Amino acid sequence: MAATAKEQQAGEHIAALLDELGRSMGPAGRDLADELVRSIVEFYGTGLARVVELLGDAPDGTDPLDLLGGDELVGGLLVLHDLHPEDTMTRVGRALDEVRPYLGSHAGDVEIAGIESAADDRADGADVGGAEGMTLRLRLRGSCDGCPSSAQTVRWTIEEAVARRAPEIERVEVEGVTEEEPQPKLLQIRSRPPDDTTAVEAPSPGSATSAGPAGDAPVQWHPLPAPPPSADGQSVVHEVAGTPLLLVRLPGNLYAYRDHCPLCAGRLGDAVVDGDVLRCPDCAAQYDIRRAGRGERGHLEPVPLLEENGSVRVALPGVLLPAGS
Repeated sequence: MAATAKEQQAGEHIAALLDELGRSMGPAGRDLADELVRSIVEFYGTGLARVVELLGDAPDGTDPLDLLGGDELVGGLLVLHDLHPEDTMTRVGRALDEVRPYLGSHAGDVEIAGIESAADDRADGADVGGAEGMTLRLRLRGSCDGCPSSAQTVRWTIEEAVARRAPEIERVEVEGVTEEEPQPKLLQIRSRPPDDTTAVEAPSPGSATSAGPAGDAPVQWHPLPAPPPSADGQSVVHEVAGTPLLLVRLPGNLYAYRDHCPLCAGRLGDAVVDGDVLRCPDCAAQYDIRRAGRGERGHLEPVPLLEENGSVRVALPGVLLPAGS
C-alpha cells in the first residue's frame, strides 16, 4: 500500500525540523539531531523485524495479536502507541504470576493494592490501558521477616517483571519493603508529551539499572552465560559479571544465591543438595533453599532471578560483590 499524504507530510516535517535545528543550533546540534533520528529509526526497524520473525514462525491458528502482544519488544511498542490487546491491569497480573515462584522462596506472595495515574489520584481496578504517569501499588505478604536484604531482592524482581510486561508503569510502590535511596531519573519515551519531564521510568530488561542500597550502586540484570541445571536436585556455579553464583534446581523452580557460605566463607559449588536443604561442603552448615537460604546460624544471599521460555536472567545489586571483596 502506498504511503498516504499524511505519512509523506510527516516525513517532510521531520526533515524541516532537522534543518531548523541545524540553523538554530549549528552543525553540532544538527549532528546530534540526526543521530537521534537514526536511533529511533533503528529502534522501530528492530521492532518491525521482530514482527516479521514472529509471524513467519507462528503455527497455524495462532492469534497474531496475542503473539505480538506477548513479545517483550513488540509488546512494548504496542503499549507505546496504545495498541496492546491487553489492558495494564491484565499485563501487571501476568508479570506477578511470573515472579510468584520466586516469591515462594521467601515464603511470600504479592497482591495488587491499586493503580493510580497522575491525572486521577484515585485507585481503582478499571481498564487503565494507555494511561500516563501511572503508579502501581503492591502489597507484599510474608516476605522473609527480619531479612531486609532478601526483601529488597524481592522488590527488584517484581519491578523488573512489571517493567517488561507493563512499561507504562512509571513507579512501583511495594508495601512491606523498606524504601532505599531514590532511584536515578531515566529518560522515558512516551506515546504523548508528558506533563512532568522528570518522570522516572521502570528499568528496561537487559539494561535495567536502579539504585542499590548504597544509593550509587546500580542493579543490573544479566543473562545467564551458560545453561542452568536442568534436573531437580542439581546445582551449578556460574560467574556472572565477575560474581560467582550458585544455581539450584528444585521441583517447580530455579534458585540463585551468592556462592559464599556466611559461616565459613567457603564456596558452595560442591555443596550437597538434600531435598530442600543445601549443606556447605566445608562446615556442614545447612540452608533452606526454598526459603531464601535461611539457616540456623546464617543466611545465604539470594539473587533475583527470572526464568521464562528457557531464558534465565539474574540481577546483581551493589551489595553482591565477588567473594573476598
